Amino acid sequence: MSASLVETVDIEAPVAVAWSLWSDVTRWPAFLSHVRLVEPLGERRFAWQLQLPGAYKNFVAELTEVVPEERIAWHTVEGVHHAGVVTFHRLGDSTSRVTLQIEYDPKGFVEHLGALTNLDSALANYDLGEFQKLAETAAAS
Repeated sequence: MSASLVETVDIEAPVAVAWSLWSDVTRWPAFLSHVRLVEPLGERRFAWQLQLPGAYKNFVAELTEVVPEERIAWHTVEGVHHAGVVTFHRLGDSTSRVTLQIEYDPKGFVEHLGALTNLDSALANYDLGEFQKLAETAAAS
């Protein structure tokens, strides 16, 4: 069974600020609550360590598309099946919209439960809220 989620947040920060923060994947642990570590393995590959309820997951992901200030897409090449894209939309000179889409293959009871109860969407929504705070703080300084 494959699962997916789509979450969006509007940010009081220009697209350039949001892009700058999100495009540095080593900063993801600062706003993605379940991400413990992202280590570059080259220009387009990264080793990830996630801490999910009841489980630790490790995988290698590869960037499949990078369009500055528009989108970042990735998929896993080792470990869990996971793919996603983050898109950036200019709403105005000082506002933007960030949309996160993820497709994944839940394994085990806890992951299936998270997908069925929308816990995964709630977690993604929380993380986008953390990203919003970070981006708005950066834009204000």
